[in-house]
Amino acid sequence: MKLVDTHCHLDFDAYRDDLDQVLERAWEADVERVLVPALDLTSSRRVLDLVESNPRLFAAVGVHPNRAREWTEGTPQALLALSHHPKVKAIGEIGLDYYRDRAPRDLQKRVLKRQLTVASQRGLPVVLHVRNANPDDRSCIIDLLDILATWRREADQGVRAWVGVVHSFSGNVEEAQRAISLGFALGVTGPVTFEKSTTMQEVVTSSPLTSLMIETDGPFLTPHPHRGKRNEPAYVKYVAEKVADLQDRPVREVGKVTTENADHLFHWR
Repeated sequence: MKLVDTHCHLDFDAYRDDLDQVLERAWEADVERVLVPALDLTSSRRVLDLVESNPRLFAAVGVHPNRAREWTEGTPQALLALSHHPKVKAIGEIGLDYYRDRAPRDLQKRVLKRQLTVASQRGLPVVLHVRNANPDDRSCIIDLLDILATWRREADQGVRAWVGVVHSFSGNVEEAQRAISLGFALGVTGPVTFEKSTTMQEVVTSSPLTSLMIETDGPFLTPHPHRGKRNEPAYVKYVAEKVADLQDRPVREVGKVTTENADHLFHWR
């Protein structure tokens, strides 16, 4: 079976003592590639050092919304320079976060828009983070989708079918349909395996398989049956199995199609 993990923070300290073993378990579980996203310029450089060490690892570089206060006049040029590394396949992890609210929302929006411009300049897809303040407040994902809609109208995206992925998608069916219509895949993570994650399961059930990608967001969001433990790329198979169950498809088909979706987005073959 073919699998990829399109979002795992392998540079985090959680993997420092046994990264080689973590990767070996991933390859044994049929994971072919892993995308390692950055959170700021410092971690972008650290991620690049990491992915240079293994041909199956690739990088996304960017400034996370929780690090938006670190943005300076020189950040765009530094990010642009980092993005020319041959193993950089996306700009990310970028977006909006109204849950932590570690940076003013207007600043988060400005930093996001500037990084979308960098992505356009480089012709790279984007890996997007979005987290609402609470389940009843949809303003964060609505703001994100509005910004993305404006970007799609104004930017020259050429003929690229996909322009990014909304990582660990947690919106509802209507928001999922809008994201897909704008050219964004939906990242599906471990919580889809939780019994009470009914909205996420509805999104997966109602979305085309060609619009889904599977990811761990390790070391976070560990799926059942390992919930409560550190997440790792080998566990992406549990996400694939749940997607297969929800869509009534063979798990091998889910692995094949979601791997192809990632190939088309990141052009990493």
